[in-house]
Amino acid sequence: MEGDENRAEGAADEAPTSPAPRDASTPVLAVDTGGTFTDLVLMSGESVRTLKVPSTPSDPAEAVLDGIRSMLPNGAAFVLLHGSTVATNALLERKGARVALITNQGFEDVIEIGRQNRPQLYALVGHRAPPLVARKDRIGVRGRLDAQGQEVEPLDPVELERLARTIQSLGAEAVAVCLLHSYANVDHEREVRRHLEALDVPISISSQLIPEFREYERTSTTVVNAYVAPKMSAYLGRLSAEGGARRVSIMGSSGGTLPVERARREPVHTVLSGPAGGVMGALTWARRAGLDQVVSFDMGGTSTDVSLCPGRPLHTREFTIDGQPVAVPVIDIHTVGAGGGSLARLDAGGALRVGPQSAGSRPGPICYGQGGTGVTVTDAHVWLGRLPEGLFLGGDHRLDRAAIEGPLERVAEGLGSTLDGAAEGILAVADTAMERALRVISVERGYDPAGFAIVAFGGAGALHVAELAQRIGAASALVPPDPGLLSAYGMLASPVTREVARTVLMDGNDEGATAAMSGVFDALESSARGELEAEGVDGTTLVVERWVDARYRGQSFELRVPSDDWTERFHAHHETQYGYRRDTTVEAVTLRVSVSAPASEPDVPELRPADEPLEPETTAVVFGGRRLDAQLVRRDVLRPGHVLEGPAIVHEYSATTWVPPRWRVDVDRWGCLHMRSDVP
Repeated sequence: MEGDENRAEGAADEAPTSPAPRDASTPVLAVDTGGTFTDLVLMSGESVRTLKVPSTPSDPAEAVLDGIRSMLPNGAAFVLLHGSTVATNALLERKGARVALITNQGFEDVIEIGRQNRPQLYALVGHRAPPLVARKDRIGVRGRLDAQGQEVEPLDPVELERLARTIQSLGAEAVAVCLLHSYANVDHEREVRRHLEALDVPISISSQLIPEFREYERTSTTVVNAYVAPKMSAYLGRLSAEGGARRVSIMGSSGGTLPVERARREPVHTVLSGPAGGVMGALTWARRAGLDQVVSFDMGGTSTDVSLCPGRPLHTREFTIDGQPVAVPVIDIHTVGAGGGSLARLDAGGALRVGPQSAGSRPGPICYGQGGTGVTVTDAHVWLGRLPEGLFLGGDHRLDRAAIEGPLERVAEGLGSTLDGAAEGILAVADTAMERALRVISVERGYDPAGFAIVAFGGAGALHVAELAQRIGAASALVPPDPGLLSAYGMLASPVTREVARTVLMDGNDEGATAAMSGVFDALESSARGELEAEGVDGTTLVVERWVDARYRGQSFELRVPSDDWTERFHAHHETQYGYRRDTTVEAVTLRVSVSAPASEPDVPELRPADEPLEPETTAVVFGGRRLDAQLVRRDVLRPGHVLEGPAIVHEYSATTWVPPRWRVDVDRWGCLHMRSDVP
């Protein structure tokens, strides 16, 4: 097939997600940076230690380095696994690099034209976020390939010679190169890169990042990578130099980890770094607890991330962040701006709003005593007694309930409500935003929540999960041990994975299509296996999956199906998804290969069965406008066989679990809390 050799080389770097092998004798430190806290989990042999430190948004590396010094004060050798928000925040805050985009002459505006989607459906004039590259920084070059990778027009040597000087004159801090049909032939992009190598800036090449068709998504992905590369490279370089780790790996958005060198070159694979670790951790604990169909519910200080897992994480390539498409494999996660630090306010019409603005870690909620003045979701929980004042972070930090009264009173006056009513209203509004997110990933995609359990984690997830499970009709809720640190734990439990892909555009009825596809699959598998084995992964443990993105001829979208008997599988999947099948040609658009090895999960000891009844304390809480006495229990005294009837509060170092009236908690042998309601 024309251009196959070039395509194979381009595919080799498409979606790298693989950690170096872990030596069981070397401690492994997993670090997840959140908007309010940075979470650390240290696995050393059979022991596991945890720590939460305040995040430092102005310089995220400071919190990570502070945590490392606290966990490993003697400078012992260790391996660092890190979930980073640096790339995400650079995009959301528009604080990335100045990028020069090199593309074909006449196609400089592809990134701005985009698709014909209307972001505001009913607005007379829609508004979209501006592109990441200004018009004056987009450079069109002569030269053209066709869809088969054949050269239609050669590159202009004179133009290439002055290209580096042009970029220097722009003051660009990074370069993105995206030429038409580079998925079919990488020669033109390689030649452009060769003429730019003297520049001391990161260069992102589309055929290396995403060797697939659709120039808009490929261009956008390449630009996003270039936009965050300088900041991410500097951040990871500092962690590598100052952290003292023997090896550093970064959590990737698709559920595996990247070697730090590759993460510095291709940071686009880290845009969902932290949330991906949470999904993997939630699924790991759910399986251990005997659950397969789950929804991960991660409520942190700034946002809430939810993901549907019908036995496995779901992946997507149709992902946007701040309006910018990123067509690399990511776990399908939906995010809303509701977290413990979300600020409550009254809008111009007097309605109560919560989020997406957040108090963050500095100054944080009012109850933290660091100068916060706006009432947050956390403050509402403290006021209602669901987050006891003296038990925050294991009692290391006392919360200030009295400081909440004045600001909460102003909210209550605006609502014409009592203080308790205003606090419960804040929680109800936050719950509504999170309920919508849960319905987006379940009901709106054809899944009945009644068949799923919600796995709650993050610092605030277990405070809300009961009400949310009841709202959407979920079967039950599960709160794993140390829920506030689960995203960091998930990095330890993530498998070693490498996914590669190549666009082929083959007609399923063509003679020789099967043999040609087999050859492409073999080349992709060999590439993925070779890279993992080169990093020290045992080749005998690798599991290979082959997939085909297929469509009916003339369709503009694809469905992903396993490669064996792929045409019939496509017909069946299409009928399941859309209610019909067609008697027409099926095309293989893109071939994908995923190669993975089992994760090195931490050993979790089983708990001894309860040999004596619980003797809980009691504390006052407000629920439904009434003051109630709730049981107050430390998580570490719970054993299999113990049962809690709500209202109850279970407190531990990293999080607090709220059990409303008419809810029951059972403890399994791993220490997981299984929550169910007796309300039909």
